[in-house]
Amino acid sequence: MRKAELYRTVVERFQQHMPVAETELHYRNPFELLVAVILSAQCTDKRVNLVTPALFEAFPTPQALAGASEQQVFELIRSVSYPNNKTRSLLGMARRLVDVFGGEVPANLDDLVTLPGVGRKTANVILSVVYNRPAMAVDTHVFRVAERIGLTRNSRTPLQTERTLTDNIPTELIPRAHHWLILHGRYVCRARKPDCPNCFLSDICRYNHSNACNKPS
Repeated sequence: MRKAELYRTVVERFQQHMPVAETELHYRNPFELLVAVILSAQCTDKRVNLVTPALFEAFPTPQALAGASEQQVFELIRSVSYPNNKTRSLLGMARRLVDVFGGEVPANLDDLVTLPGVGRKTANVILSVVYNRPAMAVDTHVFRVAERIGLTRNSRTPLQTERTLTDNIPTELIPRAHHWLILHGRYVCRARKPDCPNCFLSDICRYNHSNACNKPS
């Protein structure tokens, strides 16, 4: 199957089988999503969603968080992965939002990545989810699923994967496609035990055709 046909078929299948695809992080505004995404690094969304209600109640705005102490924030997020580093990132992010951006979450990549704790992936999540920009955040799920399906070939970095996907997926669908690939990787095309028999892409999937699904894990 040629690349254009593969992409077209994959998009059509996702539109049919996953018409609604959105972040599983709970948030009410751009600031809360930014906090949640920073916390979600190497941590499950489920765990983050258990932590953020108390955090948002205590510090509902960038200004409030900027005035917090490390101990106050750490106690509220201690159950997530790397709480010490994330405490420092959250405080640094909030203080820069207040000092440089007037408490508003920036709407462009260059500004977002100047915030502590925000790399290209996190910035792309904000651009995609909050501002509906054609930004593809590549996490481990997206990187794995794109390669397994055959949407990418031998990509060595998340940036290579990002560029390949954004070059081949219709621009207006990129924000949703980001969630398609993440959710598919989280629940179907899992890292260790992909559920190939119940995958709606198995007949066109390079990984399945290689019989990798049938090898002992």
